Amino acid sequence: MRYVAAYLLAVFGGKREPAVADIEKILGSVGIECDKTKATLAISQLKGKNVEQLIEQGKEKLSSVPAGGGAAAAAAPAAAAPAAAAAAGKSKFDSEFLSTLLLSL
Repeated sequence: MRYVAAYLLAVFGGKREPAVADIEKILGSVGIECDKTKATLAISQLKGKNVEQLIEQGKEKLSSVPAGGGAAAAAAPAAAAPAAAAAAGKSKFDSEFLSTLLLSL
């Protein structure tokens, strides 16, 4: 995922066809070591594709994924209720964090 994200950042930053060095620079800027094999694979799979169309296709696929979890929490025994509440709070935090991160790109 990090290689695809770095590729997208490079494209949105103005690189029409990002290279391994571009991905390496982006990942290195946040302290992540780049595996050149994985970077090369991501580039080869994304090369020549319109990233805006890929994002739209991804949104369509994600819209069909169930985002529930309430039924499982409701069926949990009373003793497990605190753990379920903690898990639900963590999920909300992760969603808010990811939304903020994506909006800042």
